[in-house]
Amino acid sequence: MLGNASGKHKGHYHAGTSSVPSRNLASFAGEYRKLAIDCLKVLRVEMQLETIFHMQITRRDEEMAPFVAGVKQNYIFDGICSIAANAFMKALAAIPSIDSETVQQRLDRVHTYYELLNMPFEALLAFITEHENLFTATEYTNLLKVQVPGREIPADARDRLSEILSHR
Repeated sequence: MLGNASGKHKGHYHAGTSSVPSRNLASFAGEYRKLAIDCLKVLRVEMQLETIFHMQITRRDEEMAPFVAGVKQNYIFDGICSIAANAFMKALAAIPSIDSETVQQRLDRVHTYYELLNMPFEALLAFITEHENLFTATEYTNLLKVQVPGREIPADARDRLSEILSHR
């Protein structure tokens, strides 16, 4: 036990500290909760930016087009969709909870988008006319870039698509 000059017991505190902590444990816990939430927000944005960065492959495809023949581009980019799908499935393990309705909406959107690849060009234009705001102009234009066996895309396809989308 510590004593003071008078020899009486002063307590278990150092002479320079107060017997009342300036902050209690609850206030520290509150600050750490806020910090944890901020960290989650930063990680979320970081994951979104990382995803956007990796999805820029389509831009590289466009930049490469004048220099690499279409067949060679197909070879270079073949399989990227399945790699991206697998990456997203593995990333799902990091999501602690997700709303089932949101999952279904996203699956329906992706399913609809890929089903558009199977439509003949004229049917695709009719769909776009009826649902022009369902996807972005870039997303609709990208559908024309994919070569699908048995699907003929006319030379003026992009012009016709642009005309439909210009009425937005």
